[in-house]
This record gives sequence, structure tokens and C-alpha cells, in this order.
Amino acid sequence: MIGLQILKRQRAVSLDIARRYLDVPVANVSDCMARMTAGGARLRPMHGGGRMAGPALTIKTRPGDNLMLHKALQLASPGDVIVVDAGGDLTNALIGEIMVGDAMRRQLGGVVINGAIRDAAWIRAGSFPVFAAGVTHRGPYKDGPGEINVPIAIDGMVIEPGDLMIGDDDGLLCVPYAQAQALLDAALGKQVVEARMVADIAAGTYSAPWIDETLKRLGCPIQP
Repeated sequence: MIGLQILKRQRAVSLDIARRYLDVPVANVSDCMARMTAGGARLRPMHGGGRMAGPALTIKTRPGDNLMLHKALQLASPGDVIVVDAGGDLTNALIGEIMVGDAMRRQLGGVVINGAIRDAAWIRAGSFPVFAAGVTHRGPYKDGPGEINVPIAIDGMVIEPGDLMIGDDDGLLCVPYAQAQALLDAALGKQVVEARMVADIAAGTYSAPWIDETLKRLGCPIQP
């Protein structure tokens, strides 16, 4: 039934590839995706800091209800990132200390809530990755409906079950399952280029001829 179903995830990015993304800034991966994909600036890290990477276990639920989130915790495998589309509503928190503690015990890779959390101080004091749109003390309902392992979207970013979810202090990004290895290679290559730029800046040898070349192409007058 559409709106009330629990499906089996058919494929997932391997944990080996996911863990390699922990060494890559989200911004570099985003650049390699032509800066066209983003999880929305509203969703911020609520934990004390640190990167997240893992295959997505997706949930779609009505705002303020966490029944399917409880079930997803039972279904999730170590390393999974639970990603919840709750419509961005901040009226009721969907997760707090108890459920985050359960996710930690199950060795999950993180939790993403397009909605609110509570017990923010406890979450902020830890390093387990939790991303959310806001905080409220009001607790959730547990009546459904909801769906597990269905395509969801957060601010235009489509997430299929098993896609790779990554996150750091700059925000969230979904890497499509079929492109995970290619984008990892591209992002690692970009890191090499940027490391060279940083070294040139430190040595005082950095130059950026593209700036004047672009201005010339645009016909911008520059007074001498």
C-alpha cells in the first residue's frame, strides 16, 4: 500500500567504498557533481563534529511521527545511514538520546532527519553523526503511516535506498549508487590538485591567470 509499506533494499553501496569517503570533504565531492546537488542548507550537523558516510536506509513519514523510524532501527545493518524525509516540519522531534543511543549500539553510520530532534545537548556532546533541520522539546507520535526503503527527496536531492549519504560540517550530499566509485576517484584527484594550490599559496608562488582571462572574455574594462 502506497504510504504504508516496508520494502527490502535491493542494493547498497559497499562499506569499503563508504569508508573511503570519510577522508574526502563533502565540498570536493559536490564540486565533482557540478555543484548541482545539495541536501539543503537547513539540515545541519547536530553532533560535536566529524564526517559521515554510509549506505542510505530511507524512510518517508508524516511530519511528527517516528513509528517507521523505530522499525528502521531494527532493520538497519552496521554502517547504514538512516535518512528520514519528514517534510521538514519542526513541530515534533523524531529522535533523541534514547534512539540515537540505540543507533550507536547497532553501529550505524549516522542519522539524517528532515525534521527536528531533541536532547540536543547530549547529541552535541558526542561524535555520532546526526543531521537535522532543527530542535524542539516536543516528542513524536507513533501511529504512522510511513514507508521504508522507498525513494525520498530532501530539498530537491533525491535519495534512493542504498545510495551513499555523506556529510560533514558543510552539510549533506547523496552520491548515487552507480556513481560512487567514479565520484570517489574524481574527488580524490581534486584533493591532490587543491593540496598543490595550498602549497603554492604557502610558498608565495600561487597564480590564477584564469581570473583576468575570464574578465577579458566578459569584456570587463580594467583601469590601469
